[in-house]
Amino acid sequence: MPSQVEELLSELHALASPENVVGMAHYGINTHGTLGISIYELRRIAKTVQPSHELAEELWASGIHEARILASYLERPDWVSEEQMERWVLDFDSWDVCDQVVELFAGTPFAYAKVIAWSQRTEEFVKRAAFALIAELAAHDKNASDEKMAQFFPVIVGQATDGRNFVKKAVNWALRNIGKRNRELNRLAIETARQIQQIDDRTARWIATDALRELTSEKRQKTFKA
Repeated sequence: MPSQVEELLSELHALASPENVVGMAHYGINTHGTLGISIYELRRIAKTVQPSHELAEELWASGIHEARILASYLERPDWVSEEQMERWVLDFDSWDVCDQVVELFAGTPFAYAKVIAWSQRTEEFVKRAAFALIAELAAHDKNASDEKMAQFFPVIVGQATDGRNFVKKAVNWALRNIGKRNRELNRLAIETARQIQQIDDRTARWIATDALRELTSEKRQKTFKA
């Protein structure tokens, strides 16, 4: 009788779509070990399975792109160890896996420390994970103080010249998400963006200009007035 992980992997392989894999490549998704299954389909499957740390680890160990995303849906933040975070982050090889797993990691007690540690790392997707974590925490940690969020501004400035596509987009994302929390953090995010804009670097100028476009927009400012 097949095990639960074998049944799930069989289900994933049955849903494989080579045509979707080609389409995913156009969005910068790594196609190595990828079956071409949508996030929506993976979330549907996850709703039919009881969350399990052991099953999540088995799915992750398969190395299959979609199985790893599914693993993050079947795991729970209070089950995740720091060792597991360090092990999984080294396996990140695509922005979608990184961003989905970071949603899980943001709920762990290690999240804020990992932002600082991973932002100093050289691996592209480890560094992206740091800034995706900032973006996730800024959007969903409603109890975090302004001071707790503001500690990330120097980290953002410090990495604003990393020209790698998946890093610079995450740095920009982090800055914008902090600046959307409230009026004071918006003001500080705008100041930070203008500081970055003064750096003599093409990537830094792109990050700042793009962030300022949203943070200073009439639509964004109206949300604070409301």
